[in-house]
Amino acid sequence: MTWLITGGAGFIGSHVVRAMAEGGERIVVLDDLSTGRAERLPEGVPLEVGTVLDRAVVDRVLREHAVTGIVHIAGKKQVAESVAKPLHYYRENVEGLRTLLEGAVEAGVTRFLFSSSAAVYGMPDVDLVTEATPCAPINPYGETKLAGEWLVTAAGRTHGMATASLRYFNVAGAATPELGDDGVFNLVPMVFERLTADEQPRIFGDDYPTPDGTCIRDYIHVEDIASAHVAAARRLAADPAASLILNIGRGEGVSVTEMVGIIQDVTGRTDIKPLVTERRPGDPARVVASADRIREELDWSARYGVREMVESAWAGWRLRHP
Repeated sequence: MTWLITGGAGFIGSHVVRAMAEGGERIVVLDDLSTGRAERLPEGVPLEVGTVLDRAVVDRVLREHAVTGIVHIAGKKQVAESVAKPLHYYRENVEGLRTLLEGAVEAGVTRFLFSSSAAVYGMPDVDLVTEATPCAPINPYGETKLAGEWLVTAAGRTHGMATASLRYFNVAGAATPELGDDGVFNLVPMVFERLTADEQPRIFGDDYPTPDGTCIRDYIHVEDIASAHVAAARRLAADPAASLILNIGRGEGVSVTEMVGIIQDVTGRTDIKPLVTERRPGDPARVVASADRIREELDWSARYGVREMVESAWAGWRLRHP
């Protein structure tokens, strides 16, 4: 098979490209380089610069590279930005996916793997979020991911494609410093930024119904995200009737206070006391994945712990912020 990986020059995408290439898969990358970097890609992996919104580009790439499977990672992913620019997010994430699927169907692509998100669940009031937990997204980003899952499942059912949607939980870490996350939108890089500026890391609310009063999340190493894609792609290649929706998480919760403490220990900045501020609107108290189904379906489970995520992310941060 030849796999097209959209968004393959981005943070998560480049890890998936690396893992699939090391696994012996034949790959081509389509990326508009709006946030991705070409130097992230392994030597020998072809890069086509363009957007999934451009049907002519999609058709050409699928044809010229004889693509038989697609891993769709490209898209916009910032919650606050999606609230400010909902039309932009629906265009990029939903219309982009629709255009890609339309091209895939006409090109005879038979496998489609979609990057989704735990944001589809919204604010679940359960100890462990299973794939059967009702989806109730609370922002346009989550809405576009849920709509994407519907599109992928419907297209697969109607046009005979094996499909899978993978719901990521909180991604952190890096395989190598060069592949580290460039953004400062998630807890780990946000704390790095504050500590390296000699400022107090912020904790948004300490009055939640949790053991230490701060939010609890399920953090997953980006290398584990990548290995889950390899396992899913192989399942789709082997099972032409597959139609899967799976969580990618560790099934273990870590509070914000605990995470900030680990980050301070790794960075050596235990001298700066965190600053507790008001809650952020829409932050659920606890979101932790059940990882049972992905273990059953793909024989996959996470390998890395939280400290390994922080240490690898810190190495990448220091490389980019000397």
